[in-house]
Amino acid sequence: MIHKVKGVVARSKGAPVTLETILVPDPGPGEALVDILTSGVCHTDLHYKLGGISDDFPFLLGHEATGVVSAVGPDVTDVAPGDRVVLNWRAVCGDCRACNRGQAQYCFNTRNATQKMTLEDGTELSAALGIGAFIEKTLVAAGQCTKVDSDADAAAIGLLGCGVMAGLGAAINTGGVKRGDTVAVIGCGGVGMAAIAGAALAGATTVIAVDIDAKKLERAKELGATHTVDSSASDPVEKIRELTGGFGADVVIDAVGRPETYKQAFYARDLAGTVVLVGVPTPEMTLELPLLDVFGRGGSLKSSWYGDCLPSRDFPMLISLYKQGKLDLDAFVTERITIDQVEEAFEKMHSGSVLRSVVEL
Repeated sequence: MIHKVKGVVARSKGAPVTLETILVPDPGPGEALVDILTSGVCHTDLHYKLGGISDDFPFLLGHEATGVVSAVGPDVTDVAPGDRVVLNWRAVCGDCRACNRGQAQYCFNTRNATQKMTLEDGTELSAALGIGAFIEKTLVAAGQCTKVDSDADAAAIGLLGCGVMAGLGAAINTGGVKRGDTVAVIGCGGVGMAAIAGAALAGATTVIAVDIDAKKLERAKELGATHTVDSSASDPVEKIRELTGGFGADVVIDAVGRPETYKQAFYARDLAGTVVLVGVPTPEMTLELPLLDVFGRGGSLKSSWYGDCLPSRDFPMLISLYKQGKLDLDAFVTERITIDQVEEAFEKMHSGSVLRSVVEL
């Protein structure tokens, strides 16, 4: 059976997105059909639209989503129709080098649906991060479905599907923030704010938010920042050192992903400290650092891919903390919109006026 549903498509680089009729097949082996409830408008979707990830247009956008499984393929046992799920883009294979080492969070062979969703004329769509969630009903690999409690707000917990998990994981998983640590986060967008919340959740005693936007810095305090630095008015490296006894932070997280901010993170960390890059650079960006400084400062330079998360482990745990009132996922939901307002949400993203616009279907 083919399902005709409405979805948001980016047909060409930089063009406004369009709401179109999409043909979605019934699930085959290893696949699940999911009725989408909510989907956050993430910077990654904007990157797809602008051609910053690949040129495999047209794209079916959306990936940060909560839904309900409506059908599964004949060999699927982990989820069933009626299950509430958060979608993820790390459906681990179970048999690659990383999985066999017990490090499934680094799986080299993550899975997507085999069948393609198409436009009415048969044009195959590239689903953003193998999901494509700005749509009424999507087809994914069953492993991309993480079963969650049905009594939590779908809009809030769906953000774990990408941006919020990336930030939380950058602090907790990649950065290894622990009780008593000092942490600085450069860039207070959605991912940076989540890193701030993650550092506070892990027990960091000093959490420094760095940005050029005063409103974002005020919001960062609500999510766990103990100090703020306006990097348009002062040198953030000097300020971070000043706020950490002259030493620099134990963990510095670059949630911007530019050479300038990475260098700030590198020099703002303590000796033997950790730098975590979670902001996504563009393909043409390069970085130059004196190799002697890299050697002489010691420590770790890490990149955080999806917050080094394992969805089956991390999503239920974080949702439990949310339900206990220990993790404020509601604070990340700035507005709730309809599926025909995605282009407007991209414009608001440019202005920095929202943490997340969330499509409700």
